[in-house]
Amino acid sequence: MTASPPPEDAHAAVPDPVLARRRQVARAARIGQNAGYALFGVAVILFLAGFVLGFTPGVVTAVVACMAVGSVLLAPAIVAGYAVKAADREDRERGLRD
Repeated sequence: MTASPPPEDAHAAVPDPVLARRRQVARAARIGQNAGYALFGVAVILFLAGFVLGFTPGVVTAVVACMAVGSVLLAPAIVAGYAVKAADREDRERGLRD
């Protein structure tokens, strides 16, 4: 029994672990950015509601909490998103990826 030769795109069938991890980081960055911006939006809406209806301690606490959690999520997500884009761009420039 003779083995058939490997297909031409045998390497394409095996996923690149670096690219797989980069896609995971890109997905996490996108989720973090969406959540961070959403929390900033909620903070703005709460602030406007507080401005119109009156700032109670609960409203102020909610605005500050949304801004704090949004910042904690958004800052690393933006950096990770730029890092993924830079790595993809460098791979394209070096001819490593399409």
